Order: sequence, then structure tokens, then C-alpha cells
Amino acid sequence: MSEPTVNHTPGGADPTLGALVHDLTTQVPELIRSELRLAQAEAAEKGKRAGIGIGMFSGAGLLAFFGLATVIAGVVLALSLAMDGWLAALIVAVVLFAGAGVLALMGKNQVEQATPPVPERAVEGLKEDIATVKGQR
Repeated sequence: MSEPTVNHTPGGADPTLGALVHDLTTQVPELIRSELRLAQAEAAEKGKRAGIGIGMFSGAGLLAFFGLATVIAGVVLALSLAMDGWLAALIVAVVLFAGAGVLALMGKNQVEQATPPVPERAVEGLKEDIATVKGQR
């Protein structure tokens, strides 16, 4: 970045108001541009780090999924010691599907409670404020 130029009056006196305003109008846009470049570089670096972190979380989730699948396979094998293997696998599958059904119903209820996504209480409060300002209350 270039050094700021300050116009001095002859004889080393302080610069005039016009010279100061001129210097200000030429230096402020460059300062703003340099700050924007810095912000852009910083945002790019943080975005890169966030992307790497999200990838690591995804890998952890995949490994956890495989771990859970292995535990389920272990349960099937343990049950197969007391009954036929196909029956053990069928029982575990039915239990898993029942759990999935329960979670799906609970999720559906939560989504229904969240819709419509309009903040109804805030809208009502805003309507009351407008009515008050208009003198209707």
C-alpha cells in the first residue's frame, strides 16, 4: 500500500482543509478495498477449515454407522446360538423396523408442530403494535 500523501502548504505549515479533504477522499476508498480483500481472504481460509471439519465429521458418522451394523450382526449371531440363523435375523430386522417406525412417527409429529414456519407469536405482536400505533386500541 502506498504511503499517504499529505499536501502541505509552503513553509511547512499545516495542510489546508481542502488538502485534507482531498487526501481523505483518495485514501478512504483504498482503505475500504484493502479491508474487503482481507475479509475475503479470511472468509476463504475459514471456509476451507470448516469444509475439512465437515468432511471429518462425515467420516466419523460413516464409521459409527459401520460400527452399529457390526453390533447388529453380533446380535443376530448371538441369537442364532439359540435358534435358526434366519429366524434370528428376522427377529432383529422386525425390531429395527419397529424402532424406525416409532422414530418416523415422532419425527412427523415434531415437523407438524413446527409448520407453518412463520413465527406466529411475533406476527401477532407486530399486528398489535401496528394497531396500537394507528390508535385502534
